Amino acid sequence: MRYSRQLLLPGLGVKGQMSLLNTSVLVVGCGGLGCPLALYLAAAGIGRLGLLDYDGVELSNLHRQVLHTERTQGLPKAQSAARALSRLNSTTQCVPYHLQLSSENALQLIQQYDIVADCSDNVPTRYLVNDACVLSSKPLVSASALRMEGQLTVYNYNGGPCYRCLYPVPPPPETVTNCSDGGVLGVVVGVMGCLQALEVLKIASGQKSSFGQQLLMFDAQDGRFRCIKLRAKQAGCVVCGETPTVTELQDYESFCGSSATDKCRRLNLLSAEQRVSVQEYKSIVDCGTPHLLLDVRPKVEVDICHLPVSINIPLASLEDQKGDHIHFLKEKISELKLQMSSELEVPVYVVCKLGNDSQTAVQLLEMMSGTELENITVKDITRGLMAWANKIDPSFPKY
Repeated sequence: MRYSRQLLLPGLGVKGQMSLLNTSVLVVGCGGLGCPLALYLAAAGIGRLGLLDYDGVELSNLHRQVLHTERTQGLPKAQSAARALSRLNSTTQCVPYHLQLSSENALQLIQQYDIVADCSDNVPTRYLVNDACVLSSKPLVSASALRMEGQLTVYNYNGGPCYRCLYPVPPPPETVTNCSDGGVLGVVVGVMGCLQALEVLKIASGQKSSFGQQLLMFDAQDGRFRCIKLRAKQAGCVVCGETPTVTELQDYESFCGSSATDKCRRLNLLSAEQRVSVQEYKSIVDCGTPHLLLDVRPKVEVDICHLPVSINIPLASLEDQKGDHIHFLKEKISELKLQMSSELEVPVYVVCKLGNDSQTAVQLLEMMSGTELENITVKDITRGLMAWANKIDPSFPKY
C-alpha cells in the first residue's frame, strides 16, 4: 500500500521496487540539494541511505534545507536528516556520518554504497567525490544550484565521462561563488535536488538515466530547462582514461587552491597596516574623527542593513571606474576636506559584509590615489559588518 502508486508504473513495477529496496545511496551533503534528494529517496523506498555532512544546522539553512527545523538548530545536519527521514519511512536504513569527506575516508565510505549523489557546494569535494567514484566504479549523480540557476549531470555512468573529463583543471578560487556569497532561492535548489532523486531512482530501478552524457541546465528566472550534450569520455583523462595517472586520492584542497567547505571565504589581501578592527573603527566613530565610510556591497545587500553614516558605491562600479560613481566619491572627499585642516589626508574606511570585497576595494582606491583621487588614506574594516554585529552592536541585522 505504501508504494502502490509507483508500483503501478510499467517502468518500475514490483521488480523495480525490489531493486530500490536492495539499493544503497550515499548522499554527500545534507543541505539544500541533499535534503529534498534524501526525502524523496526515503519516500520511494531506497533500502539504505548514507547521510554525510560535517556541518551543523543553522538558522540561515532553513529557507532551503527542508529536512531541518528550528528545533534542530545546532544539531549535526547528518543526524537531523536521519531523524526526519526515519519518521517518514522507518524501513529505510539511515546512516548518519557527521564528518568531512577526505582523501583518508572517501574510498572506504563510497565502496559501501551502490550510487553516490554529490550535493556538495565546493570544488575540492567535487574532485574528491569524482575520483573516489571512478576508483570504486560507482555512478555519480551530481547537481549544483546558485542564485536562480541549476545544473545536473551523471558522471562515470555507462561509459560516459567523469567530472575530470570535462574539468581537467580547477577554476581559479577567486572566480568561484557559493550560496553564502551569491545567494540562492530555496525552491531552485529544491528543484535540482528532486531531479537528482529522479536520476538516482531511475538508475537504482534498472532504468536508464537521461544525463549520462548530457548537462541539464535550469533557468528559474525564465522557467526554462535546456540540455547540452557533453563531450565523450576522454582517453587522456588522468583518472578514468586509458593510462590514468591518478590512481589514489590526492590533497584536493592543494589541487584546487581552496578550502573544502561551502562557508564564506576569507581573503587576506592587505597588510595589518591597511586594516582596522571593528573595535578600532568604533573608537574613531566615538571620538568624532572626520572620515568617510564607504560601503562597497551591492545595493540589494545595503537594503538589508547598513551603517547610517556610510555611502554606497558597489565594488563592481569601482572596478569599472564609472564616471558618475567616481565623481560622487570625489565630491564626498571634497566636502570632508573642507571640515579638516587642508594639509591632512582624508581617511577613507571601506566596509562590506565579511571583509573580502572591501579589501579589493582598498587596493583599487590606492591605485586611484594621486590620479583619480587625491589626498586620501584608505583602510579596510576587518571582517566587515558581520563582525560589527557580533562584537559591537548585537541588534545590527545579520544575513
